[in-house]
Amino acid sequence: MMKKPLIIISIISLFLLTACGQKIPDIGDAGTNNITDDTAISGDTVSISESAYGDNPSQNSSKDGFKSIYFAFDNYGISSSMQSVISHNVNNASKSSSKIKLEGNCDEFGTDEYNYALGLKRAKAVKDSMALEGVDVGRTVIVSFGESNPVCSSPTDSCYEKNRRVDLYLIK
Repeated sequence: MMKKPLIIISIISLFLLTACGQKIPDIGDAGTNNITDDTAISGDTVSISESAYGDNPSQNSSKDGFKSIYFAFDNYGISSSMQSVISHNVNNASKSSSKIKLEGNCDEFGTDEYNYALGLKRAKAVKDSMALEGVDVGRTVIVSFGESNPVCSSPTDSCYEKNRRVDLYLIK
């Protein structure tokens, strides 16, 4: 008689333990982002809405003639729709010899550590993309603010999109 409750408890325990073992996605997985390691960028693998963030000054948090680069949720790959903004920033960078600060930012989803790392990877992706177009990497400095530097705080998708960005500034 005692075997039946023991079997039921064992099955319930097994069920609960396997449910807790789900894998948390790693932001460094090459299949979900277009940077396979810390030094390389490959083809476009993400998409974002075709919003004209870079062309709308009210949605651009970069300064000194630069335009912000925006990212898809949980990604640090630069989409093809942001390539023209990268080119604009490269042209703008050529007008000065000052260093350029790239600030990675995230929306509020994820832990502080996760968002800090994601912000760094976003800034590095922009740095590498600009280097491919001729900007000397010695002129760029990257920093991450994670989720601590939002430009919008409304709980809407369009607001979250504005916070997933890299801002560019001249260091004077």
